[in-house]
Amino acid sequence: MNYCSIISPQTQFYQLSDPFFLESGQVLHGVQVAYQTWGKLNESGNNAVLVCHAFTGWADVEAWWQPLFGSGKALDLETNFVVCSNILGSCYGTTGATSINPSTGKPYGDSFPAITIRDMVHLQARLVEALKIQSLKLVIGGSLGGMQVLEWALLYPEKVESIAAIAVSGRHSAWCIGLSEAQRQAIYADPNWNNGNYAPDHPPAHGLAVARMMAMNTYRSWASFDQRFGRNAETEEFTIARYLQRQGQKLADRFDANTYITLSKAMDSHDLARPDQSYQATLQTIQQPTLIVGIPTDILYPPIEQQELADFIPNSSLKWLDSPHGHDAFLIDMTVLNDLIVQFRQSLTSQTLCSHRM
Repeated sequence: MNYCSIISPQTQFYQLSDPFFLESGQVLHGVQVAYQTWGKLNESGNNAVLVCHAFTGWADVEAWWQPLFGSGKALDLETNFVVCSNILGSCYGTTGATSINPSTGKPYGDSFPAITIRDMVHLQARLVEALKIQSLKLVIGGSLGGMQVLEWALLYPEKVESIAAIAVSGRHSAWCIGLSEAQRQAIYADPNWNNGNYAPDHPPAHGLAVARMMAMNTYRSWASFDQRFGRNAETEEFTIARYLQRQGQKLADRFDANTYITLSKAMDSHDLARPDQSYQATLQTIQQPTLIVGIPTDILYPPIEQQELADFIPNSSLKWLDSPHGHDAFLIDMTVLNDLIVQFRQSLTSQTLCSHRM
């Protein structure tokens, strides 16, 4: 595995000088954050856009959302300072299971503590502060990134002017938790797993590849697979089988199994409800202008979950990304997605101009 191959030369690193306390009560020391930026922060520090990446994603937004960059587009570098960091628990430069534990001098491996979406957001907030960003024009992300977006609105309302949550729910469903558990069991069943104490040169690559194959079946849709593969066979194997095997191997070549376990469990913990407040009541406290983007063919986070967000978040707008491609449409039909975000951001500008004229 070559984790560093995904870290571009533009990646920067921020080192925390003090301990980082997790929601569980555990403490991490020497935490590092890998991040990238585009554009320039203005003197007021209020033109930043924070992009939150998805499950196996990374900080180089331009590598996976390039159509959203450009003049007049969702991420316009003439007016915006765009920031994206590798999340806590990542194997791409931010402290996670593959990082060196300063207490032992060895990689954390399976001893890396359990983390939550809120932990990820609190660490991002430390980076935002270090970059001298006073406020965020927009916090945007899809899937696991969307979970972070929603928590940003709740944890740092004074910092966030607007949010865009894409292909996500406000709490992980039993359906998603069940799928995650099946994927983890595939990793656990690998002979090299060794309770998470695998050697770097003998990772549970097959188990991780199978987990990815399972996941890919939920990232797309019936129509997407039928359109692309049908029942076509290559020699004695169906093309869909070959595709899934390639996708599984590609992830196994670039990702870490302990990281997969850590992040999938963090996603399972996702629930916006607070100890003293119900889920619906918590959603009602989100005051920022909110764009909710749902994908009608998404079987992982189905439309009913985005509709629920829109029903309870007071200042929200629900838009549909019509695509046959399922959950991954926000990484495939990017021109359509860009248009939805541009329209949302333009509506915010119009509202501001109108309020100034009154």
